[in-house]
Amino acid sequence: MTHPSDLSVTIVDGYVDEPAHFGVPPYISTYPRFTAGALVDAGVAQSQITYHTIDALRDDRQKWRDVATADLMIYVGGMTVPGKYVGGTPAEPDEVKELAWVADGTTVLGGPVRFGVGDENAGGIETERKDLDYDFVAKGDIEAAVYDLVSSGLEGFNNRMRDNDELSRWAPDGAFIVEQHPNHPDYLICEMETSRGCAYRCSFCTEPLYGNPAFRTAEAVIQEVDELSNYGVKHFRLGRQADILAFGGDGEAPNPDALGRLYAGIRDVAPDLETLHLDNMNPITITEWPEASRECIRIIAEHNTPGDTAAFGLESADPLVQAENNLNVTAEECFEAVKIVNEEAGWRPGDDPARAPTHGQKAANRLPKLLPGINLLHGLKAERKETYQHNREFLERVYEAGLMLRRINIRQVMAFDGTDMSETGAEIAHDHKELFKSYKTEIRQQIDQPMLQRVAPQGTVLPNVHLEYHQDGRTFGRQLGTYPLLVGIPGEQPLETTIDAVVVDHGYRSVTAVPYPLDINRASMKQLEALPGIGRQRAGDIIVDRPYESASEAGETIDLTDYVTARPPQQAD
Repeated sequence: MTHPSDLSVTIVDGYVDEPAHFGVPPYISTYPRFTAGALVDAGVAQSQITYHTIDALRDDRQKWRDVATADLMIYVGGMTVPGKYVGGTPAEPDEVKELAWVADGTTVLGGPVRFGVGDENAGGIETERKDLDYDFVAKGDIEAAVYDLVSSGLEGFNNRMRDNDELSRWAPDGAFIVEQHPNHPDYLICEMETSRGCAYRCSFCTEPLYGNPAFRTAEAVIQEVDELSNYGVKHFRLGRQADILAFGGDGEAPNPDALGRLYAGIRDVAPDLETLHLDNMNPITITEWPEASRECIRIIAEHNTPGDTAAFGLESADPLVQAENNLNVTAEECFEAVKIVNEEAGWRPGDDPARAPTHGQKAANRLPKLLPGINLLHGLKAERKETYQHNREFLERVYEAGLMLRRINIRQVMAFDGTDMSETGAEIAHDHKELFKSYKTEIRQQIDQPMLQRVAPQGTVLPNVHLEYHQDGRTFGRQLGTYPLLVGIPGEQPLETTIDAVVVDHGYRSVTAVPYPLDINRASMKQLEALPGIGRQRAGDIIVDRPYESASEAGETIDLTDYVTARPPQQAD
């Protein structure tokens, strides 16, 4: 029997992406943190626990020594929704296998990887046992399995789900692991679990496989935030839940008191946080309990940071598809929910003296505090050509009503064992592939772009844009947040730096911006050309006439003061 205090452990994060759980950088999921906390609770010293992301192992083969020499190697990962990623690349099956082959110690695999591995969701639990060569595959919670295994001296293994009492210990105990993440602390956002499971049973979703909602207490979540904050984390996303409005309630009805304690408590223990966003909000909750929901939405907008998004799982506006897949909200109900969120949280800091920004936020032309996002899922049972028209009409109605959506997510279904869609699989999605492509392009052109112009008009300031990569003479970056805008900046700026930017133009799902405020005495030709009303010739004239004492000197007939400043000429190049 191996005593826990003698163990060396390596946790490898292959990244997760689930309907209610982000884990691809810049996000860090709950799995490695909770697992680290379970190890500590079982008696393993923090100094004996090493954490690596799969990208860190790719970048530095020397780090594989930690995989090879650990007494216990734990792999967490798995994707149950398709996605495109910039901050990291999820582990592929061959890499997951290699980890098991390299490891000399005991190996455990867990997380949503039990549903499959890699972009194509290859395999299930039995395939993983056979082909991936891990000693143990956690069918339940990886953190519970690891706790039991370590507590028994590596001589026993159980498949079970942990409870919230255990999590109240493990979540704060595992916070230290963030210090070992390559992005810590400046470009790391912690996914926070408030509950899991769902009261509804949509045909495609894996969340009901966790059972009915099991809520953590506000105090437990606040304690975890407090500990993460002590380790330098400033960005948080309350994303791990089916419905944030139901927090602290019976799984369906809102509980404003509990939600108020949660948000106020987070602000109390992390007063210097820079991001506080959420993810899932069930539109049926809003229409069934409108007044309590309005109160909850106001609480969120009071405490969150701008640019927040509440993802609405409409999935389909087609009544036939709704009925066949047990979807819980109609198009009419979803429209009403969109309207309510816009009314209660669609304001921008500084818009209204009665809703003055709190927590030190600067009043300026920022993104709205909280807007709904719409999830549309194709390939569901009973889908037909008319389904696409129903969806288009819904989105057109929202736009024509003058309402705002922060994001429209259009994807095709992935079918998993244990869900109703497992029998139908991806057959309908495959049959409608060409129709889906043309429809998606149409939505991007006719809805997404004008909606983005409404949400982030020219002159909108985007603080703290993290610059990630260069492409076609531009620098691209994003803010940290739940569904951040892709920001393209003319010219090549230094990567892995952070700047404030101001929106000057719009793509379908991205914006063009320039550094804010742009110093007109130092700005490049391309940056000046990008300003509204400035073409190539005018930009050239501005450069020729530099330096300027003030930005207004360069404006004349065009007001540039929302975008530019001017350093004193003696400081300019």
